[in-house]
Amino acid sequence: MKQEQVEKLFQWVDETATTISEDMNITYLEAIAETMDVLFNGQPFDDMSEGLQTHLTNELLKMKKEEFEKEEIRKATQLTILKGMKGATQQQHLITPDSVAMFMGYLASKLFEDHKELKLFDPASGSGNLITSVMNQLEMDLTAYASEVDPTLIQLAVANANLQKNEIEFFHQDSLAPFLMEPVDFVLADLPVGYYPDDVQASRYKLKAGDGLSYAHHLFIEQGLNYTKEGGYLMFIVPNFLFDSDQSKALNSFLREEAHIVGMLQLSDSLFKDEKHGKSILILQKKGNGAEAPKQALLAKLPSFKNPDAMSDILGQMNQWFDDYKAKQL
Repeated sequence: MKQEQVEKLFQWVDETATTISEDMNITYLEAIAETMDVLFNGQPFDDMSEGLQTHLTNELLKMKKEEFEKEEIRKATQLTILKGMKGATQQQHLITPDSVAMFMGYLASKLFEDHKELKLFDPASGSGNLITSVMNQLEMDLTAYASEVDPTLIQLAVANANLQKNEIEFFHQDSLAPFLMEPVDFVLADLPVGYYPDDVQASRYKLKAGDGLSYAHHLFIEQGLNYTKEGGYLMFIVPNFLFDSDQSKALNSFLREEAHIVGMLQLSDSLFKDEKHGKSILILQKKGNGAEAPKQALLAKLPSFKNPDAMSDILGQMNQWFDDYKAKQL
């Protein structure tokens, strides 16, 4: 991946999206999706003004999508989406930090290194940065699914996946409603944290609250397990207080029945402005199909990703842990 290519594509998408936003009177985020669709299509769309079509036709002459690698496209679009999200008011318009997405790709490659094919699902895909980052690091045949309720974010995710040539089947729906989908090998998500407003939908879940609103992040974990094969894995970005909240007793009991905790990796405090917003990566394995709990779960507090020596040291320890864990699974 070449940084100059990332910068070149970012500048083109940024300037083009700004023009489209002004001409079509839509938000910058919506215009990014339009821009990526135009680049993927290779020409403007008929519902655009004549002046905008002429401008875009000229701009497309300067840019060939075939010149860019998958990761260059993902990085450039991520930068423009981050710029757009600074002006977005909706709380759900957030993006998984790139270093965390890349690290989860590494973890996935260790969990599934012996697989020749893999089915994966992100039930909270947002703009698609996490699932495409992980897919770009897995060297096997992939069948991918993703779900997102926000119309702008799913438009961005589809355009993002198309440009990267990542085949993903998207569901535009409430991700806590049922899916027409068979269970998969791997569920991953950056979980939305907070209360879930639909009591009727929440009543379907074992982790519904006894009184008041249920935690969305608890329900997403249960939903993830619903769509994971026996023996399959789940990897979630979760709040550090996951097991210390007022509803955590029910979550602990549920997980003891349904899954093995494979690992809990606390992300560096440097990634978060406030310690109370700190997060961790939770790795689970659904029980069944001969799955056994690890002799010792993978527990660590990760150093800053900007500290190469400390990261190299902990990756060495983790690689040894995975070797031991996989040997036990055979």
